[in-house]
Amino acid sequence: MSDQHQQHGATSFETLAIHAGQEADAATGAVVPPIYQVSTYKQDGVGGLRGGYEYSRSANPTRTALEENLAALEGGRRGLAFASGLAAEDCLLRTLLGPGDHVVIPNDAYGGTFRLFAKVVERWGVEWSVADSSDPAAVRAALTPRTKVVWVETPSNPLLGITDIAAVAEVARGAGARLVVDNTFASPYLQQPLALGADVVVHSTTKYMGGHSDVVGGALVVNDDALGEELAFHQNAMGAIAGPFDAWLVLRGIKTLAVRMDRHTANAERVAEMLTAHPKVTRVLYPGLPDHPGHETAAKQMRGFGGMVSFRVAGGEQAAVDVCDRARLFTLGESLGGVESLIEHPGRMTHASAAGSALEVPSDLVRLSVGIEAADDLLADLAQALG
Repeated sequence: MSDQHQQHGATSFETLAIHAGQEADAATGAVVPPIYQVSTYKQDGVGGLRGGYEYSRSANPTRTALEENLAALEGGRRGLAFASGLAAEDCLLRTLLGPGDHVVIPNDAYGGTFRLFAKVVERWGVEWSVADSSDPAAVRAALTPRTKVVWVETPSNPLLGITDIAAVAEVARGAGARLVVDNTFASPYLQQPLALGADVVVHSTTKYMGGHSDVVGGALVVNDDALGEELAFHQNAMGAIAGPFDAWLVLRGIKTLAVRMDRHTANAERVAEMLTAHPKVTRVLYPGLPDHPGHETAAKQMRGFGGMVSFRVAGGEQAAVDVCDRARLFTLGESLGGVESLIEHPGRMTHASAAGSALEVPSDLVRLSVGIEAADDLLADLAQALG
């Protein structure tokens, strides 16, 4: 958080989302940070960098504004913005790990994250094993003397599992490992993992942070200055940075994050209740439901339960695919977190890369990203899609 925002007493999330890292432009007074669509900068003599800028892979003022904002929203000391969520994850793993190191990954995670571990990172000598991160004892049992990272998603993708961040942080800390939390499904408005003991927060800013399905981006936020410097070195050395227009779009989305998440959550609660009562739905996965196994933990560590709902359909895989095909207001598509509602079949779409692994998802599963449309319209569309 900038000193100026601390002096102004701007500590509430909604205010920080709009103001952190976004001072009025010194040259014109513009209240929105300019898009610095520039690759290089005039230097004040050899080695004299004006404001620390020399080349936009290393730093760009629009990206700096976003990175300061991200750090403030997650209660961290350093934020870094990337070209995608997977670019952020790749930078993090190559910073923290080397050949012979070991990672514990969750048994429910984004298929792209699993692919990164199983098809890319493993090739240069990093080993991984799978544990049910909702059970701290299972995570502890999966640790080895070479474990450097424990990785969790909470809520998880696509089964909406909940991990007790503080409990798993204690397990990781006891083993000398760093805890990484993918906070994409919750957003920092609903959950702040660093305050609960996590070492690194990962985001696909494509999702709720951007919020409008018009940008791809990723982020890392940390509390440790030394780790932040290491990550910044690798970010520059590897180069998968957020471009200035993408950074500007994410900043624009973040301004309304709080109000959007309130509406996403309210709509998702209505959807989960409707699905629970539907005879063609065999199970609803939503942490806001009292019978969800992670409900109490989610209530403890989250401000709300979020906008993602998954459910299983009677009749198996084809019935689930048919529901996706019949939806009209829910758009059939990958990704999540936009203002419009999306529906997908994880087994054939977002999580196809996990087929045959410990992270394979049920074939009768449907995943919803509940948007901010009128809830009654969403319920009507689901009712007709289910038949």
